[in-house]
Amino acid sequence: MTNSKIPFRQLLGAAAFFLCVNSSLAQVGVGAKAPNGALVLFDGTPQSMNANWAYWEGPRLAAQMPIKWTVEDDPVDQGGVMNSNDPAAAGGKYGAADIVTKEKFKDFRLHVEFLIGVPGGNSGVYLQNRYEIQILDGDSTEHGLGAIINETKSPYHLYNGVGNWNAYDVVFRAARFENGKRSEKALATVYFNGQKAHSNQSITKVWGGPNSGLDGGNDDGMGITDTPGGIKLQAEGYPVLYRNIWIQELDLEEPDTDF
Repeated sequence: MTNSKIPFRQLLGAAAFFLCVNSSLAQVGVGAKAPNGALVLFDGTPQSMNANWAYWEGPRLAAQMPIKWTVEDDPVDQGGVMNSNDPAAAGGKYGAADIVTKEKFKDFRLHVEFLIGVPGGNSGVYLQNRYEIQILDGDSTEHGLGAIINETKSPYHLYNGVGNWNAYDVVFRAARFENGKRSEKALATVYFNGQKAHSNQSITKVWGGPNSGLDGGNDDGMGITDTPGGIKLQAEGYPVLYRNIWIQELDLEEPDTDF
């Protein structure tokens, strides 16, 4: 008869591994550090911006490389920040000077910090360059701050306000396809400033038309395709600042993004 008991040391090691993995996922909110193995998309330097980002070549593109977003001193803390107030996007022309990561992603864990510099400041964080998490001071509707745009309510009560840093933490699972047709919608769980705002939210379509993101012009945004996409940040002619952006690639077999 064999001994079926698992050695205590092996159990302890497994527990330590479990806690390590889950603690890295649990670090949310302003100042959350990138876990081991994560890709830092912006570290506060111009070199990081230029190495990892480019203008999105959408139908409304009006800017030319190199990126005209400026890297400036953090107005609150030490370090550098990206200012999304690109002159080509003056007047709110989204898609004219949006920047997107050169690398494309499927499933992932994302951390982004932003500061809205003026009342009414407008920008947005796009998952797979398709699905927008809104950044819009003063708007608490389904089109407003912290909403997966037009899909959820705005968790506006979690907002730190103009002139303060805020953070989105996201686990995202891309849409799944069978025989070329979408069989499962994209899913996302979002924390806003360390508090869970959306849990396993399914995402129906790309909103905003072809100037908004990938597949926006396909069947009124319903024509989602099975292609990875980058993380996109929107320029809309406002001083919305970004810092501490990192991403961790995942492989989520099950339709569950909760963390």
